[in-house]
Amino acid sequence: MLSALRKIVTPFPIAGVRRQAGIVIISYSPPIFAVVAIGSRAWPYFLAKLVPTASSAEKRNSLHRGEHRVKPVFALLPKKTATPSDRWFNGAIYAPISAMSTGEANAMDRAAFLANVSGLVVKIGTNALTGSDGRLDHDVIVALAADLAGLWRREQIRITLVSSGAIGAGMTELGIKTRPRDLPMLQSAAAVGQGLLMNYFAAAFKPYGLHVGQILVTRYDFEDRPRYLNLRNCIHALHRCAALPIINENDAVAVEEIRFGDNDLIAAHVTNLLQADLLILLSVVDGLLDAAGGVRPLVEDVDESVTQLVRDRKSSRGSGGMGGKLLAAGTVRTAGEPVIIANGKVPGIVRRLLAGEPLGTLVLPGKRRLSARSRWIGLTARVRGTMVVDAGAAAALRNNKSLLAGGIVGSDGDFTPGDPVAILDASGQLLARGLSNYSRADVEKIKGHRSREFARLLQCDTWYDEVVHRDDLVLEP
Repeated sequence: MLSALRKIVTPFPIAGVRRQAGIVIISYSPPIFAVVAIGSRAWPYFLAKLVPTASSAEKRNSLHRGEHRVKPVFALLPKKTATPSDRWFNGAIYAPISAMSTGEANAMDRAAFLANVSGLVVKIGTNALTGSDGRLDHDVIVALAADLAGLWRREQIRITLVSSGAIGAGMTELGIKTRPRDLPMLQSAAAVGQGLLMNYFAAAFKPYGLHVGQILVTRYDFEDRPRYLNLRNCIHALHRCAALPIINENDAVAVEEIRFGDNDLIAAHVTNLLQADLLILLSVVDGLLDAAGGVRPLVEDVDESVTQLVRDRKSSRGSGGMGGKLLAAGTVRTAGEPVIIANGKVPGIVRRLLAGEPLGTLVLPGKRRLSARSRWIGLTARVRGTMVVDAGAAAALRNNKSLLAGGIVGSDGDFTPGDPVAILDASGQLLARGLSNYSRADVEKIKGHRSREFARLLQCDTWYDEVVHRDDLVLEP
């Protein structure tokens, strides 16, 4: 979107801004070009009269608006200037926010940056939902419902809510003072509290004509590809039915092996699942605090300089903390979407954040935007094993090549064909994640060999030339 860009030079004044169905079109005067923004990407376009006999190729590369067709400027420019990081038109240069200095990004217009959010995931924590007595705070839930319903109805934003609070609500109802350490007691508190939580939400959204739909998940629902896609389909269907999806971990049945243990990370995976434009993490803190105790308004990368600012103090009812929020933010940022960490007790917080008020901490998206499938391979699926490669194979991977058996020097784990694996260099550094075409037993047979030897080594008539195809690979950033 244009809001995600810094305009360095512009020869013409803006004539108007138009938003429709997640697309923002900024027109200029004279009306000879425009900037079109879709999701978190923006491009300058030439405007030309619609040509009825346009070829199918032109139609695929054009966006039709009224009697105009807008054609990508960079398609008409020398190839060296037609890059995703630099957009040119008559001396105008547009650079992504990721290319800005910290000072420039801090001074950016947040309202413009968030102007065309059409898919939103909001996560609210236990402490934000409960009062000082530990009980669910009816006023907070009613206020949150009014906030989200207004954005749903007025702005046509597709919202998915990830809500903690079931265990905390169950603890209060059962008279449990501190969070249980044993799994059966946690499960019983969740079983009691989940119904209370959903009843509150259903009553709060009903005045706005919105239903609520409960989805309880475990890690397995994200790691198993068919279940992962079914989860996405269910959420989309709820949106079409004017029902707000409310997602929580299925604590009543989850065991350690399939638990996330933190709804912040679930919210991150839901954001990547839906390719939502923004994730908002709501707690009872105003954002990430800097060394002086003030809120840090902007984070460009979740690196060591940021994680060392964490001062985690988990409550007696919640399971998360700032460390978990930064882990979730890093997951979403790597996929190419922004995240905001803010205080859920602030009235109208979600509406105010989308309006551009400088509240909370904004974590900027990375420089690449992963496809839905790449997000599952690289950020969601749990690897079943590892492959170690030599320097030549590592260089080939970095150049977007497939992994061949000749470059593999070792493997570990218990993976089968189609399983996710981690690919390491000789020093143990993670290079990529991908889907293996072979089991570990077969990888051990063919490692270091060329594909023409596979028939003899595997005693088979058909085989894959690639151990991991480049289409099934996601490189580390």
